[in-house]
Amino acid sequence: GSHDSFSYWVDEQSPVGPDQATAIKRLARISLVKKIMKKWSVTQNLTFKEQLEGGIRYFDLRVSSKPGEIGQEIYFIHGLFGIKVWDGLKEINTFLEQHPKEVIFLDFNHFYAMDDSHHYFLINRIHSAFGSKLCSVECVEYVTLQYMWEKKHQVLIFYHYPLYREYPFLWPGNKMPAPWANTTNVHKLLQFLETTLEERSRYGTFHVSQAILTPRVKTIARHLIRGLKNTLVHRNLPMILNWVKAQKPGVMGVNIITSDFVELVDFAATVIALNDLLLEEDESAT
Repeated sequence: GSHDSFSYWVDEQSPVGPDQATAIKRLARISLVKKIMKKWSVTQNLTFKEQLEGGIRYFDLRVSSKPGEIGQEIYFIHGLFGIKVWDGLKEINTFLEQHPKEVIFLDFNHFYAMDDSHHYFLINRIHSAFGSKLCSVECVEYVTLQYMWEKKHQVLIFYHYPLYREYPFLWPGNKMPAPWANTTNVHKLLQFLETTLEERSRYGTFHVSQAILTPRVKTIARHLIRGLKNTLVHRNLPMILNWVKAQKPGVMGVNIITSDFVELVDFAATVIALNDLLLEEDESAT
């Protein structure tokens, strides 16, 4: 999976998003501030299509309406506004049309400046984009690739807002827990990932290990011009990748792992390769 999956492009010309504090909105009237914000808002270099082609199958999504704009259009957001959600969904659907055996997870976990009418608009967009590819809520353990292929389903939508109850194709957010370390220290991050795996629910949910470092205000202040990638990601990704290589998938092991700038190392290939351990277990069992 990728973290803040859509933030490969954010609009410096747009207003600052409603996910930001009032003080930042005031500061952003200075044009240089938005340039700096962009350096800390972008967490991926690859478009949806490029991420899909690189092996990413779980997408972490934050969305917002644009306050003051007429209509109910919804955009991806991370500090600054990204592309329209509709454009992203269409791009993903084109890939799925070309690869009918691929399955993806879309996790809508943060909503800003949205009332119920915005949610209904977005949910209709999701249904319009994917139609019969959407997998209805089911016991997690039943949802194997075989099950998805037989039903011709390709998309699981996780929706962290109460309206999920009204739609059979919206999985509740609590089926996709994603504990967050909220640290700049790679050693604390790896300890947190170990602890949360030990506490992982044995049955009934998926699980996201967020292998990401989060800048503090003082981190940004000290390294203003360098940005997220050069300050936190480049230096620590090798250690994070070594942790990934040491994991085992399956019950009480890793399930979904997300990271920033997934293309900087062989992140997707390393995570995918962990599945070979499951195949080895199956072979030794038979």
